[in-house]
Amino acid sequence: MLRSLRPLSFLSKLTIFTFVISTLPVLFIGSFSYLTSSREIQKNVNQNKMELISQINTNVERKLTTVNQTLNQVVNSSVLKRALNSPLNENDFILYNELRNEIRNMQSFDTKLEDVILLNQQQNWMVKNSGLYRLNEYKDHAQLTNLLNISDNTSWVLNPSSWFYSEESMNGAKCSYSISLIKKLPTSKLHKYGLAMANIPACSLQDVINSDAPPLDNIIVIDEKNRILLHPDLELIGKPIEESGFSGVSMISDDARPSGQFKTQMNKEDYSVTYLRSQLNGWVYLSVTSIDSLTKESNKIGIYTAMVCLLMLVLSILLAWIGSRRMYTPIERLLNQIGQRKTDVKSRHVSEFQMIGEQMHHLFQSKSQLEKEIRQHIRQVRTFSLIQAFQGNYRKRELLENLEQFGYRNQIEKWNTMAVITLAIDFSDDTDYEKKDLNLLLFAAHNMIEELVEPDHRLAPVIMDQVIVVLLGSEDDDAVAFHQRLYSLTEMLQQEINRCLKLQVSIGLSLPFQSFHKISIAYREGLEALKYRIKLGKGVIIQYENINSGKHYLNLNYPSHKENDLMDAIKLAETEKAKELVSQLFATIFAQELTPQEYQIPLTRLLNNLLIMMQESGISMNQIYHANGSLYEELLELHTVAEIEDWFWSMVIYPMIKIFNSRQNAQYHNISEKIIDLVQHGYDTDLTLEECASRLHYNANYISSIFKKETQYYFSEYLTMYRFKMAKKWLEETDMPIKDIAAKLRYNNSQNFIRSFRKQEGMTPGQYRDSHAASKSNSNPGTSAQG
Repeated sequence: MLRSLRPLSFLSKLTIFTFVISTLPVLFIGSFSYLTSSREIQKNVNQNKMELISQINTNVERKLTTVNQTLNQVVNSSVLKRALNSPLNENDFILYNELRNEIRNMQSFDTKLEDVILLNQQQNWMVKNSGLYRLNEYKDHAQLTNLLNISDNTSWVLNPSSWFYSEESMNGAKCSYSISLIKKLPTSKLHKYGLAMANIPACSLQDVINSDAPPLDNIIVIDEKNRILLHPDLELIGKPIEESGFSGVSMISDDARPSGQFKTQMNKEDYSVTYLRSQLNGWVYLSVTSIDSLTKESNKIGIYTAMVCLLMLVLSILLAWIGSRRMYTPIERLLNQIGQRKTDVKSRHVSEFQMIGEQMHHLFQSKSQLEKEIRQHIRQVRTFSLIQAFQGNYRKRELLENLEQFGYRNQIEKWNTMAVITLAIDFSDDTDYEKKDLNLLLFAAHNMIEELVEPDHRLAPVIMDQVIVVLLGSEDDDAVAFHQRLYSLTEMLQQEINRCLKLQVSIGLSLPFQSFHKISIAYREGLEALKYRIKLGKGVIIQYENINSGKHYLNLNYPSHKENDLMDAIKLAETEKAKELVSQLFATIFAQELTPQEYQIPLTRLLNNLLIMMQESGISMNQIYHANGSLYEELLELHTVAEIEDWFWSMVIYPMIKIFNSRQNAQYHNISEKIIDLVQHGYDTDLTLEECASRLHYNANYISSIFKKETQYYFSEYLTMYRFKMAKKWLEETDMPIKDIAAKLRYNNSQNFIRSFRKQEGMTPGQYRDSHAASKSNSNPGTSAQG
């Protein structure tokens, strides 16, 4: 017995005796109550109700799916596509008749459809069972067109049935609300200006539910906005679920599961609610059942259980809590300090004292392991940083900061002379190694260098492109003495590697240097020296000064990013920006210390890239250069920086800019003329910049910037100006009412038009018309007198 108690926590051992004695009756009575009442509740609520609403959901969705499929046939029919582009007036009787046949075919299915409505906001028509209507003349056209603002292209929405009946047949609606399947039209275009709606009376779906549900079950269906779609009380359809006395909406909204059960209150009475969320349209099906009707028998057991359990639990909790907490507090405090909880003790089946001992041991082990991992990571980061330094990817200040960060401050302060050695392995036929062993051999040679060369005289060796690279340094200012020690060191390394690994290696030596920021140049000198193994053979030590007359490696950095910016400025015909970039480019090139012959390399490269861009852009050489000679020959005859820069600008770059500019102007002018033509022919429609862009097959932002550049006006400003021009013309030459002028110019009401006109002209449209009429009458007598 004691052995079985050992896995328990110390607190459990203190309280188990009290709990065993006090909880046996509680467990017996509670188990009896649970087995008696929960079986009935689970059987009635969890199984039957879920199966019931699943069946109802399936039946309803079958009808909704049929409606969706038949409406898709109408939406995708060629008849509807032609109708969307037609005004459907008295001359389109055949098209209207074909459209009505499509709707009748859809209603012929057993789908409970009351009406199918098609509306086109752009062409201002609406088609329904009762006939064809002008959309703006329909009583509820504002509510119907507002359905275009729903977020999805296909939606099931609850709407008042009165919206879909004309005034003379409004009382013909079977239900106060209809469930509408709404599809935005046209389906293939981004801009939606029409709707197809299939209306199912809510009463008909309620009949489907009533036929499937038992008499005592209340089945409620709500949408995503918690509005009642279907309810036994038809007067509650369309109202928020809270008005029916339901108080558990938040439980459904907060639960992400597709189905579940919970308890709630309706009219101060407890109910069990089973719900199922539809995957088709997000509707929630609720089966609401009174708990009293299901748990009459279990209530008797619950009364006795509650009385006995309450008494026993109070006694056991008091005894266990008061006694055990006082004795367990110090142990619990220690467990908290080492980051452990009582649940961890139980899960691991160990005592608190064993866990405290294990944690102390684990802390010492973790400390050692963490120190080891940190050292490994620091070494990896240091190696990466040195590789970046040898490749020349650091500025001078960044290089010194990184070296100091990795513990090389002593070398930075004391070294006066440095050099880079590069070591490569030479394979031969008489060795026991193969090329696949190269990485292992490099690693072995790397470790030997770390052991043979004192840390004060080197940085950490790194392996780059199958070559070991090491920076060596000395406090000695004497270059000759440093060179001798360096050569002796490389001979020693070569001999030791050959002795230990039976392997020949070649070593390249850079020229000595005094500043750390030149290590990238020295690295390239070492690589360049190794290339001469092709002539000198294997197992050699090659000094860079012997192959390059004692001069450092040419460090030519071509400003490619500035050249790319210049190319972009030329293509965009940005003259000022191109001129500035030319100056920056030449300043960068001539800031390098090169010989006159070496300057020809970047200059020739720049000219060559400009000519390649010119050729790819379809510009012939004759368009910018009319002489019989060669551009390259002219470039090599120039002697000063100013002459070269001026020659590039005047002979190559600026002529190309003029050609790109003329191309852009021609294109911009053509686009602006097309936009003006669209405004003049469509000013009395809902014309937008996006529609113009779609017709011209351009991006809206692109044509907006072009139109502003060409006309000095934004599109909306020009459209407004032209509409005011036409308004003044109609006010001067016709008797058209101001209300009709406002409607023709696409204003929502005449008051908006009057306010805009007054702001533009300083007077109302009526005052403007009277003023023009008065000036015209005053000019007529003068004309008669002269005659």
